[in-house]
Amino acid sequence: MGFFSNLLPSMSKKDNHHPLPIESMFKLPSPLPNFPPGNGFATGTIDLGGLQVCQISSFNKIWAALEGGPNNRGATFYEPSSIPDGFVMLGCYSQPNDRPLFGWILAGKDGAKERSLAMPTDYSLIWSSEFYKLKQDGGNGYIWLPIPPEGYKAVGYVVTNSPEKPSVYKVRCVRSDFTDAIEVDKWIWGLDKKININNLNLYESRPKDRVCPQAHFLVQNGGGSVDVSLVYCLRNTKNNLFAMPNMSQIEALIQAYSPRVYFHPNESYLPSSANWFFQNGALLYEKGKESEPILVQPDGSNLPQGGSNDDSYWLDLPIDKSAKERVKKGDLENAGAYFHVKPMFGATFTDIALWIFYPFNGPARVKVGIINASLGKIGEHIGDWEHLTLRVSNYNGELKSVYFSEHSGGQLINSSEIEFEKGNKPVAYASLHGHAFYAKPGLVLQGSGGIGIRNDAAKGKAVMDTGVRPTVVAAEYLGAGAVAEPPWLNYNRKWGPKISYDINKEIRKVRRLLPWVLRGPFDKFVKGLPHEVLGEEGPTGPKMKNNWTGDEKY
Repeated sequence: MGFFSNLLPSMSKKDNHHPLPIESMFKLPSPLPNFPPGNGFATGTIDLGGLQVCQISSFNKIWAALEGGPNNRGATFYEPSSIPDGFVMLGCYSQPNDRPLFGWILAGKDGAKERSLAMPTDYSLIWSSEFYKLKQDGGNGYIWLPIPPEGYKAVGYVVTNSPEKPSVYKVRCVRSDFTDAIEVDKWIWGLDKKININNLNLYESRPKDRVCPQAHFLVQNGGGSVDVSLVYCLRNTKNNLFAMPNMSQIEALIQAYSPRVYFHPNESYLPSSANWFFQNGALLYEKGKESEPILVQPDGSNLPQGGSNDDSYWLDLPIDKSAKERVKKGDLENAGAYFHVKPMFGATFTDIALWIFYPFNGPARVKVGIINASLGKIGEHIGDWEHLTLRVSNYNGELKSVYFSEHSGGQLINSSEIEFEKGNKPVAYASLHGHAFYAKPGLVLQGSGGIGIRNDAAKGKAVMDTGVRPTVVAAEYLGAGAVAEPPWLNYNRKWGPKISYDINKEIRKVRRLLPWVLRGPFDKFVKGLPHEVLGEEGPTGPKMKNNWTGDEKY
């Protein structure tokens, strides 16, 4: 990815400002790998069925606001500084100033006969900074909406630092059948209500249907919800998979970007391979035959296949007490991650979800003011599956973001905001006992008002390089038989038993430790605990999760 020096905001000396993060350019620590040959992966352009698209990451700065937005740092607006021959701009780019510059916009090239692109007939001025007492750089800023001809849609805004309308040659609109609906994503910029006359806010957008390529930013000007009918995202009209990586390229991506996972210094319950779990005495139970559990075969080949999670079967630890305690602690030395590769955003991106298995999830810990306590059995369960997802651009093979799963949700974080080691390997921190993933060490409290479940993450001596002993368990788009799915992947029941116990008894143990003033807030917190915390029930495996076929929850 190349950046030009003219993309940086040119702040005047009289501003006497501290350098903003956006004044630095983010690049991955190491160069992108030389990928093995294949079809259309990492070739620079993608054919959406008659519309050629490329990803532009070299920018000229147009205008910047120096206040408002995340951390009141403002936002900067850009247009591409260099576009390949035959391609044209589809819209401008904007991002907050509180992070290094790291982004991209799309440029398009018309097919030979498709007439997939057309010039706008005019522009509508959406917003101007002229009447705002606003700290800004580059004169005044103007946001314009291209007015498309009949049968076409705008897919991005044009930003200028002049009140004159842009040329109709500057941008292109896209034929309607190459477009699809978008929805609001993360906040980019907005102003304090005292000066925000028209309630202006800018947001990132994302395709409502994740089979569409990504889109440009959205503008909210005026009260009410964002009007998502003004601009659209692109659509892969042929649903082709030509730009997806082949198996050799998948292996290269795993070696380049496989995360390093650090465990808390006090973590007792570490990962293992699924096969190690089976080989060390894991038992399969069947409803109605609870007294006759059977040993799981070392490769999981005798697990029930398919079906639904109907509570007919479940797995459990060995019956022998010493064996049970040993298996609970896992086998980090020989553990490996399991990789699922799938198309995202109309096969313009590749999601590589890597799953890590833990034989046991430890008890939850609660913080109530200055008091910390274990919740006893609450939070414990057998068979814990956690995952991270690498989101890779199919245009150039660059890692754009990483999804960190956190209990029932998670965060998708740009590469510019995460830690790397040993080249381009992201760093993830697994929380103590609960194994939720975070991009930074520290305490994340699952609650409010100083009361909540503790998620403690720290860099202990135990670390897992997920690129060592990797196993690709599924890549459906490669076709039947391209990847041999292990038998346990199609075991759709629970990986641990459902155990009933007196939850109130466990909670009373903690409540007795609290001063009277904290007991009421603690009781309120307990009532809001999610279901997965308030019972010991083993989870289902990776293939039963919603993100197996869809997007991550963020």
